[in-house]
This record gives sequence, structure tokens and C-alpha cells, in this order.
Amino acid sequence: MTKKHKVAFVFPGQGSQSVGMGKELYEQFPVAREVFQEAEEAIGFALRDLCFSGPESDLKLTENTQPAILTTSVAALRVLQSETRLRPDWVAGHSLGEYSALVCVGALEFCDAVRVVRERGRLMQEAVPPGEGGMGVVLGLERDAVQSLCQEASNGEIVSPANYNGGGQVVIAGSKHAVARAIELAKARGAKKVLDLPVSAPFHCDLMRPAAEGLKRILSDVVIKPFSVGVVTNVEADVNLDADRVKSLLTEQTVRPVRWEESIRKLDELGCQQVWEVGPGKVLRGLIKRISASMEVENFATPQDLARVGAE
Repeated sequence: MTKKHKVAFVFPGQGSQSVGMGKELYEQFPVAREVFQEAEEAIGFALRDLCFSGPESDLKLTENTQPAILTTSVAALRVLQSETRLRPDWVAGHSLGEYSALVCVGALEFCDAVRVVRERGRLMQEAVPPGEGGMGVVLGLERDAVQSLCQEASNGEIVSPANYNGGGQVVIAGSKHAVARAIELAKARGAKKVLDLPVSAPFHCDLMRPAAEGLKRILSDVVIKPFSVGVVTNVEADVNLDADRVKSLLTEQTVRPVRWEESIRKLDELGCQQVWEVGPGKVLRGLIKRISASMEVENFATPQDLARVGAE
């Protein structure tokens, strides 16, 4: 009998959406159809039309993107669970993806999760008036250097690291002008590449504090169930198995950086050999490959991907 691989499931966040996502799963698998139907009942609009047909401009609106990615990810998860024996030893999710991870381990009911992330998206969008916030990507500088230049560029405004994605990629977020100053400083300090991100709000920084307060109120009515598969959280980059800590970690996640590189290194340290990105896109697969050379990384988003699961 061969020794079982240690496996993690990871779930994508905003930016992984694309028109058509989930359509083939919906058409071929009743469990996927049930997920989309449950989501539509929970939030009261035709989510499958948005996911399958767009328009892309509507799919990119944060309050739509978040439930759409969560629903597509959970539909993929349910197919993976019903069609294969593959099960995770740990789970993690990138920002929004942490909600999919919590659904995976049974801590959150899917109908609760989809309602919460719909509101989370709305709160994050409303926290900062349009045009007043910004985000950028800095490639090729050490994280300490990016933290330092953000402090230097702040000039009384907010700008700070929002995502430590690994492979020398750090996303920054904050006030529009402070982000612009930080981008110029990064160029001057020798960053390999600096990009302005076309996003609708500056996520994972202190400008999201009103959204965090709103999310805390929404989560107060949600039941978190005990779970036995560890969740590597964005805030701590460590394994959480305590249901009582989930709400505070999710609330804090809104204003704190996503520690993705450290989260993957934690999985590596735990002995994880194989990672499955479950849900739309291959963003996390690309990031993980840059962080760890030893992990085998696959993604599951379409019926065709089942062939690669094999007899796990």
C-alpha cells in the first residue's frame, strides 16, 4: 500500500473570475447545479447568468465578484468531493478564498458564506469613495523594503502592504496619492516591475476599517461549527482549528495583509506534498510554484480536470 500524499486544498480570491466560469460543471453535475441554486436562493439574484454569460463589467463589481467566485469554487469542491476520494489534510484561501476554505471544512454553511461575502463585497466597495483609493504591485523588492517605502510615501495618508504573494511580489494598497508616491519610490529603489492595479477599492489596508466593523456585525449572527481540518489563515499564516476564533480572524483579515507566501511555507513545513487550487483560474497555482519548488500543484475548475485527480 502506497503512502498517502499530504494534500492541501486552496481557494482563489478576487481577480480569478472570468465569464463562463462554472458553466461546464453546472451542466454536467447535479451537485454543482445545487450549489448555484442554493446561492441564488440565498442572495436573490441570477448568479449563474452573471457567471456564465457576464457581462464582464458586472462580474468585476466587487459585490458580485465575491459571491460569484465563492459559488464557483464551492461547486468545483462539491464535484471533487462527489467524484473522487481526494480529501485535504489542510485548507487555505487567498482573501475571499478563506470563506471557501471554511465551507470546505464545514465551519461555515455555504448559504451563510454566500450571504456574508455578498455583504463583504458591498461593504468593501462602500468603505472608500470611488477614485480615492488605489492598489499597486511591486515586483523584485524585499518585503522589508516595501514596508519601508510605504512608510516613507505615506505623508500622513494610508499606504501599506496588502498581499505578500511570494516570488518577490508585494501588493500595496491605500490612498490614491500615497500609492502613487510609493510606486514612484519603488521604481527609484530598483523594483524590477511596478504596476498600478485597476481595482475598485483598496483592499487589506486601514481604509477598510468601516468594512471590518460592518462585517463584524454581519458575522455576529452566523454560526461557526467545529471543524477538524486545519485552516491556514491569511492573518496569521498559521493553522487554526478553533471555531471561536474564526469570526475575529475574518474581521481582521479585511484590514490586514494577506500573508500568502508564509501560508504556503507553513504548508510546506507541515509536510504538504500536493496542493489543489479548487475554483476558477490558476492564479494561486502560479504563485505557489514561485514559492515552493517541492510542492506538486494542480488546479480543479472544469470536468476535464477530473482526469488529473487519478485514483487519489
